[in-house]
Amino acid sequence: MANSAYIKLVPSSAKETVTIDEVKELFHYYKEITGKTGNQVDWNYEDSAFPYEIKEKEEGKGRWFYLFSNHERYSAILIGADRETIRDENGDEREQTYIQVTLPEQSTFGDKGKANEFCKFLAKKLQGELHLFNGRVMYYYPRK
Repeated sequence: MANSAYIKLVPSSAKETVTIDEVKELFHYYKEITGKTGNQVDWNYEDSAFPYEIKEKEEGKGRWFYLFSNHERYSAILIGADRETIRDENGDEREQTYIQVTLPEQSTFGDKGKANEFCKFLAKKLQGELHLFNGRVMYYYPRK
């Protein structure tokens, strides 16, 4: 059975909405900064830090994409963005954007480790609320 983690953009987040293209740009940025780290330590860290290719199917255009790897320790991670209606403490309804990171059945333990790393990176950049695969919640936004 597939397992999912969520990065929810709350009112205190850096942004209230995010598109799937913006999420892809964050992954390109991640790949770029890990490549620079590798240059500094004279090691090909980029391939180890991001052993995936970003792929998109026609039916998922603008809604989801996946990270695919030919590496023996990794397989695939699905990434999607959507909106949900939630009710806050006052009973008011509002729209909330979230990013869903899913590990399909063929995913490996390496994929789960990388997915946790990517979730933390995305949540930190967007100042979101991270709901991990194990059900725990991490807060990356300024709290009152």
